[in-house]
Amino acid sequence: MITTIFSKSRPFNYVLVTLLLVVCFFLYQLKETEWLQHADSIGKKAVLLIGLVASLFLSNFITKKNGLSKDNTYPFLFFFCFLILFPTTLGNPNLIISNFFIILALRRLISLQSLVAPKEKIFDASLWIFLAALFHFWSILFIVLVFVSIALHVARDYRNWILPYIAFFTIATLYIAFVLLSETSLFEHLSDDATVSFDFDYFTNKYQNIAISFYAAITALFLFSQIVSYPNKPLIHHNSYKKIILAFFIGFIIYLISPHKNNSILIYTFMPLAVMATSYFEGIKIKWTQEVTAIIVVGLSFLSFFMQL
Repeated sequence: MITTIFSKSRPFNYVLVTLLLVVCFFLYQLKETEWLQHADSIGKKAVLLIGLVASLFLSNFITKKNGLSKDNTYPFLFFFCFLILFPTTLGNPNLIISNFFIILALRRLISLQSLVAPKEKIFDASLWIFLAALFHFWSILFIVLVFVSIALHVARDYRNWILPYIAFFTIATLYIAFVLLSETSLFEHLSDDATVSFDFDYFTNKYQNIAISFYAAITALFLFSQIVSYPNKPLIHHNSYKKIILAFFIGFIIYLISPHKNNSILIYTFMPLAVMATSYFEGIKIKWTQEVTAIIVVGLSFLSFFMQL
């Protein structure tokens, strides 16, 4: 049933998942109702919801546009499942905004495969990553993916290696100007966020433990499947899959080293893992195996969501 619906790209699929995301978002937000009394708080929640929906659509677009999936909506579905698997993600504005910028950067880096306007793509991707770092500092590690992409596609032109530094100084200048004009203490936020912590003491809720255990299990399945099937992918897409796998590991490292650790920091792995999950499902030849796996992923995601409300 699930695979039958999402194996094709239909408007109904997008509407269904978007409505489910809206419902889950408000169910989580209504745990506290004080924000409903202030117009600015309602506006901020609306912006977060738009950011989440945009992230879903953008992830699906990147996957299809670059030939990383067939004509289906699996990336859209799985990204949504990962979001509700860790409902605290729905209430973390900094991570939602930061991850949206990272997805924009991934869009430019993956499309670098075409070699059309490479300098613009490198600069844009670097710019988005440094912007993302203003909201969650350790997302700056994705700049490694920029240099790897340069090495894979346009290493011979030395000017391409300079572009990320120009993007850094652009964002740094604008950031300093904003801080000085607004007289805010944003430097304190960055300095606090730039620390490294391997403290995992936040596992105090058994439902959080169940969610992270399930995520670890499906991650192992999809990642192993992607690595094994990688040689069988079209040669033209090999570099794109390398970037997706590297993006996942960078996201996981961010989770490991970030201070104030919680499950929602795994958001940086959601888009790459959704691509790998799509690749896994497209490779399953036995229909009932595909359907059972989809039911488990979707069903346990919803179960985890409602247990953590």
